[in-house]
Amino acid sequence: MAFISENLAVNERGHLTIGGVDVMTLKEKYGTPLYVMDEDLIRQNLRTYRDALNTHYNGNGLCQFASKAFCTKYMCKIVAEEGLGLDVVSGGELYTALSAGFPAEKICFHGNNKTKEELTFAIGHDVGTIVVDHQYELTQIDAIAESMGKIQNVIFRVKPGIDAHTHDFIMTGQIDSKFGFALETGEALSAVGLVKDKKNLCYKGLHCHIGSQIFDVEPFRETAKVMMNFIKEIKEQFNLETEELDLGGGFGIRYVESDDPIPCDKYIEAVSLEVKEQAQKLSVAVPRILMEPGRSIVAPAGLTVYEVGCVKEIPGIRTYVSVDGGMADNPRYIMYGAEYTAVLANKADQNAEYTYTVAGKCCESGDVLIERAKLPEVAVGDTLCVLATGAYNYSMASNYNRIPRPAVVMVSNGADKLVVKRETYEDLIKNDL
Repeated sequence: MAFISENLAVNERGHLTIGGVDVMTLKEKYGTPLYVMDEDLIRQNLRTYRDALNTHYNGNGLCQFASKAFCTKYMCKIVAEEGLGLDVVSGGELYTALSAGFPAEKICFHGNNKTKEELTFAIGHDVGTIVVDHQYELTQIDAIAESMGKIQNVIFRVKPGIDAHTHDFIMTGQIDSKFGFALETGEALSAVGLVKDKKNLCYKGLHCHIGSQIFDVEPFRETAKVMMNFIKEIKEQFNLETEELDLGGGFGIRYVESDDPIPCDKYIEAVSLEVKEQAQKLSVAVPRILMEPGRSIVAPAGLTVYEVGCVKEIPGIRTYVSVDGGMADNPRYIMYGAEYTAVLANKADQNAEYTYTVAGKCCESGDVLIERAKLPEVAVGDTLCVLATGAYNYSMASNYNRIPRPAVVMVSNGADKLVVKRETYEDLIKNDL
């Protein structure tokens, strides 16, 4: 039986396995809802990016895992062990990384509205690079660095004006975006020019990110072309060398059978050719290339395990299957209309002949996980797994309706390890006064 992720299979008992581990065994041991992540696949994906950047940029590149996709101490340790960098977008993500012992010099700090406290925390802990998102932030970083007697490396986030052909809420490279400086208006060029007067800042380069869940290589090629031309303009206007070009992430993954992602190394190969061609054409040096994939590294490696508590048929309309989780542990359907694939872990060898709407337990009519899930006949007590939930599920989870967040388990070499404990009712009220 074929699945959307390569790490899934069916064992001799007809049960779904992830990374060789029986999902039913994990359910019995840890309960539901439960996030399960395949550590071996995560490491494989990290190495694919690392090796592709080394190959196509002659070792002059760095993959930085986008921690917003899945941020835990254990994940930060995996990234560090594989020799990659990390991008963070809040003080909390930065604190998590530092608590895990992640090397500060390999951390890149993003965000469109970093607070003074967050910037102070980052500079005080010698974070490698801060991505400047607006002019006032540039002034803030310089002042904080001066007060600490430090020189802070910065890169500028630029909106290249590229249509990524993705959902409106996850398009970030167009002019009407809360992120970064626009190229079309001259805002980006003016902002970069200001860095020359900042004594405690060191200009390292540029950053851009055009969106998420992109299946076409052409927007990335066009972005590289635009950014290389901007690098030449900066050199001509200010005599500043751009050492680094961060091309962001956004590589799509397979959530449903119809999704057809391009292997990430093919993306990197295609973009590298564009960068090198433009560098030669424009007579500028090939910058160090940074990339920030998140989803494509962890999403295929994860699934969420639920127990079916109710099957409710509305004749002539639909049949609801309600599980013991929902929008509190996966809000992506209600936010984006995100599509997913489901499997019954205890009936994984059976044909999917029925169509169900998989609903959650929250007090919201829109609390749906999958609207048209193809499954075998579902009964109360079945174990339903939603696939490819390794990104933006744990990260976006909430305590809506005062529901405790699920545990996170990693599997590797046929063994399982608890990496995030399940929240308790006591955890829910620990900050109440």
